[in-house]
Amino acid sequence: MIGIIAAMQEEMELISERMETPTDETAGGISFRRGNIGGREVVCAVCGIGKVFSSMCAEAMIIKYSPSIIINTGVGGSLTEKLSIGDIAVSSSVCQHDMDTTAFGDEPGLVPGIEKVYFDADEDAADELEKIAARMNIHTVRGTIASGDCFVADAAVKERIVSNFGAVACEMEGGAIGHVCAVCGVPFVVIRAVSDDASGEATEDYPAFVSQSAKRSAAIVCEYVRNAKLERK
Repeated sequence: MIGIIAAMQEEMELISERMETPTDETAGGISFRRGNIGGREVVCAVCGIGKVFSSMCAEAMIIKYSPSIIINTGVGGSLTEKLSIGDIAVSSSVCQHDMDTTAFGDEPGLVPGIEKVYFDADEDAADELEKIAARMNIHTVRGTIASGDCFVADAAVKERIVSNFGAVACEMEGGAIGHVCAVCGVPFVVIRAVSDDASGEATEDYPAFVSQSAKRSAAIVCEYVRNAKLERK
């Protein structure tokens, strides 16, 4: 089974409408839709915005469905000139840019207890997502995707995230999902279609481009599901 998590209903509707014989279930306070896409068993959910909701969703999905991999799809802000609106960021790793215990001498983003800043995404899945995007003539950049409980709309915040983490995109869920998956031993990958440039203009860009960008992300994920090799190492 492939698990798919999105932050917003608008993003998930584009995927769930492609599902055959869907059924709705609830676990851990999260609504899940289970079905098939291209003959592959899929479970998807709208987690809600932010790291707490996304963590709850990932944990409930893992406990109830034991997915072979979790894909977190949606939109995000670009942190690099290499990614423009409509382009795709694919995770090599994720981090949480607002995790801060630097007062104790830790590096920015360090998660105490497991002593990690970065959680590595599944390389095979990331490779396949990039190949699918290329076949669709959609430009991709692979790199770190940084998450935090804030919508980044300030150039200074954007510069801080890039300086501390070298991230190529930012959003509000993927880092927490990667954290949960890493602890539970479940492969994951995060894909983000760029809806804004995470600068002072982000609040104007986002409403105009979120639907267009979400469609691109959803199309790539659905194609991945249809072609997925589910045998894991």
